[in-house]
Amino acid sequence: MAMKIRLARGGSKKRPHYSIVATDSRMPRDGRFLEKLGTYNPLLAKDSEERVKMDVERVKDWLSKGAQPTDRVARMLEAAGVTEKKNRSNPKKGEPGKAAKDRAEKKAARDAAPAEDAAE
Repeated sequence: MAMKIRLARGGSKKRPHYSIVATDSRMPRDGRFLEKLGTYNPLLAKDSEERVKMDVERVKDWLSKGAQPTDRVARMLEAAGVTEKKNRSNPKKGEPGKAAKDRAEKKAARDAAPAEDAAE
């Protein structure tokens, strides 16, 4: 049985509230779970203590049993110091988008044109 530690959504429309749960990976997102490990409230401020609450000992227990955290839960565990930070590879993160590249090319061409006129 492939175990996951993931978020289960609760709350009403446009007012999300998540439970951090240990569940079988084949179960639906908001379906049956084995144990509730904590809560996550994205509406609170990022520096709020109440934003993410979890039972760290139970999380460590599930991780030792082979449960795999989802990406979002893994980031929460890294912030809590339960797991070591992974080095994620996103080679295009610092690269500007297409429109910004076009603007930079036009600006470079515009700046180069007066310099050529002054040289003559």
